[in-house]
This record gives sequence, C-alpha cells and structure tokens, in this order.
Amino acid sequence: MTRKIIHTDHAPAAIGPYSQGNLAGGFLFTAGQIPLDPATMEIVGTTAAEQAHQALVNAKAVVEGAGLTLDHVVKVTMFIRNMSEFGNINEVYRGFFPEDPPARSVVEVSRLPKDVLVEIEMVAYAG
Repeated sequence: MTRKIIHTDHAPAAIGPYSQGNLAGGFLFTAGQIPLDPATMEIVGTTAAEQAHQALVNAKAVVEGAGLTLDHVVKVTMFIRNMSEFGNINEVYRGFFPEDPPARSVVEVSRLPKDVLVEIEMVAYAG
C-alpha cells in the first residue's frame, strides 16, 4: 500500500511530529484540527461554537488539499471540552454538512492542545 502525505498552507502547520493528512487505501485521514488561524497560528474564537467553526474550516482545507470536498467525508470525530456546548457546536456543524451528513462521534475530553475547546478530525473516501 502506498500513502500520500497531504499538506496545505490553508490549514495550520503541524505543531508536532504528524502530517495534516494521509491519503491511503482510498481514504483520507486528517489530523485533528484545532481552531488556529493558519497564517498567525493564533487561536480563533473564545466560544466553543466559534472555535468549532475554525476547526471545521481547517479540516475542510486539509480535505480540499487532497483534491476532495466535504461531500467525500464519511466520518467526523469531534473532541470537545464541555458536552453542554453540544447544541451550539451542532448549529455550526450543520452549516458545513447541511444534507446527508457523515457519521460522527462527539467525545468530551478533559483537555486539548493549547487548551482549546474543540478539536475535529475527518475521514474522507477518495475512491
């Protein structure tokens, strides 16, 4: 099996030893995206909804960096600091996946990189 490393300047640079995405076996696996502005590497937003929006923008950029669209996404995993923000995050999420959304898991965690409120990863089928 061969794999292709995906890199785009439209998503934050990796802040550790990982790739923004890997295309392998017909699937794209994105690294978890946090709400960093790709140009400044500063956190965007103070609310979970604002941070979810930026994390989704970043994950979408990685998907597009592989030549795909959000229509190719088959699974999303969201890590959030507070499950009480689930409804607010859902409203933002719905804007990215208005119809036929992918499978999704939402997991409450105690801490995320840079103490952000949301981290999002995606799996897309490239066929």
